Amino acid sequence: MKVVILAGGLGTRISEESQVRPKPMIEIGEFPILWHIMKIYSHYGFNDFVICLGYKAHMIKEFFADYYLHMSDVTFDFRNDNQMVIHQNVAEPWRVTLVDTGLSTLTGGRLARVKKHINNETFMLTYGDGVSDIDIPRLLDHHRTHKKTVTLTAVQPGGRFGVLNLDNAGTDVIGFAEKSVEEGGWINGGFMVMEPEVFDYLDGDFTVLEKEPMENLSANGALCAYKHYGFWHCMDTLRDKLVLENYWSSKNAPWKIWDENRKSENRV
Repeated sequence: MKVVILAGGLGTRISEESQVRPKPMIEIGEFPILWHIMKIYSHYGFNDFVICLGYKAHMIKEFFADYYLHMSDVTFDFRNDNQMVIHQNVAEPWRVTLVDTGLSTLTGGRLARVKKHINNETFMLTYGDGVSDIDIPRLLDHHRTHKKTVTLTAVQPGGRFGVLNLDNAGTDVIGFAEKSVEEGGWINGGFMVMEPEVFDYLDGDFTVLEKEPMENLSANGALCAYKHYGFWHCMDTLRDKLVLENYWSSKNAPWKIWDENRKSENRV
């Protein structure tokens, strides 16, 4: 199953960093937040990524082009025809497709542009700025049980985001609100599962996935929520980055669910 990551936005709210690099390349510890997100999925055996690029796309391409080299020990033998020997290869079991989806394309448009890479199959989608300790196999089971076109992960970050209106059962999304009207409102935290029918709801580069497509999915009873009660945090501002940095430097980052000494496991 492919994992699509939206990584093309301008990141204007964290302009202190995004002036020089795309937001998903802003580092938490020694690695970009994009790497952290991919490690979460890879922990559960999801290793086939489609990354939607836009702003400063070349920096993300260069990161993956050099990744194998940077993550391994290397001997450069200039006495022997400039031979390069790789030692202790620790490259990830990843397949990464990088797609330039345009500089000003919006979220729904970016997703529409990678349709040909999905192969008409169920896929996952998330944003390139949020980390979580979410149990992805349980999310997938929830999606399969409720049989909706889209399942999004609902989280409770506080009062600065727009909120979801859920039905009495707490699963179907029946509407949206522009801003939080109560402390603890549920929001869309990304980590979505989608059926290929979602592409029927997208219309051109300037489609905002979170607006008409989600609203129409909701109106058609095709949008489901998976409530995540654990850790979730997005890197929306410089303050958010510092919060995540503090978690990481304390060696107590809740989203670090992977074990560096084990290969990824397919648990689905």
